[in-house]
Amino acid sequence: MSILKIVEYGSPILRQKSKEVTKISKKIKTLITDMLDTMYHANGVGLAAPQVGENLRIFVIDVSDPDGPINPMVFVNPKIIKKSGAINSYEGCLSFPKAYTNVRRYKNVMVKALDINGRPFIKEARDGELLARAIQHEFDHLEGHMFIDHCRNRFEANEVLAKYNLPAVQEEWLVDEKELEEEIVLWEKEHPKEVEEQRKAQEQ
Repeated sequence: MSILKIVEYGSPILRQKSKEVTKISKKIKTLITDMLDTMYHANGVGLAAPQVGENLRIFVIDVSDPDGPINPMVFVNPKIIKKSGAINSYEGCLSFPKAYTNVRRYKNVMVKALDINGRPFIKEARDGELLARAIQHEFDHLEGHMFIDHCRNRFEANEVLAKYNLPAVQEEWLVDEKELEEEIVLWEKEHPKEVEEQRKAQEQ
């Protein structure tokens, strides 16, 4: 078991596109095991290889109940093959200690990847569940993107980042998601009670 150092926002490696894994060697399996140990140690639900300084297309996720048994999922060379819908997601990141902001995400995703033994699988996550958001969040890291690139309010995000002495949003990396934003705004207008509940939850 090894706890790896988590790279913080501002490091150049977090803006590099990761390389495909050509062989799931003993070294790669050790990296994956160490990533899982590091994720659990940091109380995270996901971790991508660039976040521990490795420019490889690997991420791990566990969205199980903290009080229940663990359920680690390993994604090697993942590809998102289907996505639809739109939701507001209040997100943080292990590379952004304590900083959270509202971002746009797809509601449903389907991903194809290899497991730790090199076996292909397909995973579907629907209805804006944590797994759907975690897959998109970690996949972003492999593309050199981060959750703040999807922020719904750049000024609000910058206030949060400044509070924790983190660099401001990099405007050149912001993703144009006009259609997602329009869908989210429409849903929020039709569900004011749920929006208020989300706001109160974020303040806790």
